[in-house]
Amino acid sequence: MTETLSELCARYVSMKQALGYRFTSVAPMLRSFVRFAKHRNETFIRCETVLAWLGDPARTKPVTRAHNLRAVRNFAIWAHICDPRHEVPPDMPGTSRYRRPAPHLMSVEDIEKVLALALERPPADTINPLTWHYLFGLIATTGMRISEALSLTFDDIQPDGLVIRDSKFGKSRLVVLHSSTVAAMNRYLEVRCSLKTADRHLFVLATGKPPNQDYASKTFHKLTVQAGLREIDSPRGPTLHSLRHSFAVRSLEQLNPDSDSSRHMLALATYLGHANVSNTYWYLEATPTLLHGIAQATESAHAAYCGGVS
Repeated sequence: MTETLSELCARYVSMKQALGYRFTSVAPMLRSFVRFAKHRNETFIRCETVLAWLGDPARTKPVTRAHNLRAVRNFAIWAHICDPRHEVPPDMPGTSRYRRPAPHLMSVEDIEKVLALALERPPADTINPLTWHYLFGLIATTGMRISEALSLTFDDIQPDGLVIRDSKFGKSRLVVLHSSTVAAMNRYLEVRCSLKTADRHLFVLATGKPPNQDYASKTFHKLTVQAGLREIDSPRGPTLHSLRHSFAVRSLEQLNPDSDSSRHMLALATYLGHANVSNTYWYLEATPTLLHGIAQATESAHAAYCGGVS
């Protein structure tokens, strides 16, 4: 008996989630496509139906159109393997792959300004200023995601570092801390443990509950404005993710020229919780310093090759 598109979609989503993908945005999108196809009385995926579902190119941003097409196309490729009667839509002009924007890298001095201003956040005489200071400081010194930092609990504190559980790709990892970071976290813990709350999250506010990501991002935004790192209404400027970017780039910039760069990249990918090391190699494009080093190495290799050719 032929599976319905709904059944096929459910099986595909379950398979991807079992592999570690959260699929929080893609799954609803695929279900939307399936509903659209069922409304057209389609039993199999048709290229014509996909095009109709994507809508008018003039009314859809190219990036959004590319993202939607890629999601349905991947589903169609998988469905086609299960049953060749499912058609696979081709890539189309105007739906080029999304390119990551260049990250806003923060210097050590910039980060220190933000952390100092965090200690002045209201309300005074509460744990709030300390929470912002040490939360943002931990991200800056470890490169962990804001979601991972906010999810930390007392149970995640281990002698060797912090355990990140059920991260972006459903995996857990140990984040080893520098001695200065350990000392800073111990200072925060003295205040945190004195707070009377049943919540076991490491970072909490005066309410006894942890802040959500949106609130943390808005607070960081205000601090960068205060520090003169961005204009009030400008969409450009450092974000919380800039702390992660800056950590990764500094790690690569400080790499000893004589060390094994491939092993360092693999270690950094593991430390950052990247599912694919290619995501870590993207940081090589993030700063002129790294690009200059790549260019010099390429020129040296080219010169050596040309010099060795008779």
